[in-house]
Amino acid sequence: MSAVLQVKDLRKTFRLGAESVHALDGVSLDVPAGEFLVIMGASGSGKSTLLHLIGGLDLPTSGEILIEGQDIAAMSDRKRTMLRRSRLGVVFQNFNLLPTLTAIENVALPSLIGGGNNGSAQTVAKELLESVDMNHRMQHRPQALSGGEQQRVAIARALLNDPALLLADEPTGNLDSHHAESIWTLLRKLVDEQQRTVIAVTHEPIGARFADRIVVLKDGKIVGTINDSRNLDATLVATRYTELAR
Repeated sequence: MSAVLQVKDLRKTFRLGAESVHALDGVSLDVPAGEFLVIMGASGSGKSTLLHLIGGLDLPTSGEILIEGQDIAAMSDRKRTMLRRSRLGVVFQNFNLLPTLTAIENVALPSLIGGGNNGSAQTVAKELLESVDMNHRMQHRPQALSGGEQQRVAIARALLNDPALLLADEPTGNLDSHHAESIWTLLRKLVDEQQRTVIAVTHEPIGARFADRIVVLKDGKIVGTINDSRNLDATLVATRYTELAR
C-alpha cells in the first residue's frame, strides 16, 4: 500500500527561557493507506506535538511531513490551510460542537462556511451521521447528547471533506469507559468498512488495542512499535507499552 503520510527526521524545538526543549527529536514514520495507527506516550513525550504538526496546526523546526506526497512544512500558510480543509479531518477531545446548532447543522457547517449549497450539505451530513449510527439524534443539540454521541457527531463532521487522514487527539479523554470503547469501535469500523486512514493519540491501552500498529514515544523519540496490537488485550498492550517506555 502507498504511504498516505511520510514523516522524515521531524524535529520541533521550543525555547523555554534560556533552555531549548526538544519536543520531537528525529521522528520518522510511514503510514500506509487504510492503516489505524495509534501514538502512545506519557505526558510530555511529544505525541500531541507530532499530531499537531501532521495536521498542519504548527510548523516543525526541521524535517518533512508529506501528505499524499506534498510537503506541508514547505507550503505557504494559505496552501497549508487549503490542504487541511480538503484532505484532513480532525477530532478533538472536547468535541468542539456549537451549542446552538443541531447535530446535522454542526456537521454541515464547514461545508456552508466554504460556500456549499445548504441542501447538498444537509444531505451529506445526514449520510455521515447515519454512518456513525447517529441517524436517530440528528435534530438534537449537543446539550441533549451524551459525551459519546457528541464525539460521534464530531467524527461525522471530520469526515465531511472525505479526508485522506483522520486525526484524533485523545478522542475518548472526556468519556467514561463504556462510551470510550464505543468510539474506538467506531474508528475501527471506519478503517475496516470505509478504508479510512486513522491516526490517534491516546494514553489508554484499552483504546490502543483497536489499532493495527502502536508507535510509542518517549522524550520526543520513537522508542518502539507494537505491531500485533489487535491480537492483544488491554493488559498485554499496557505491559508492552511499559516495557518500551521505561
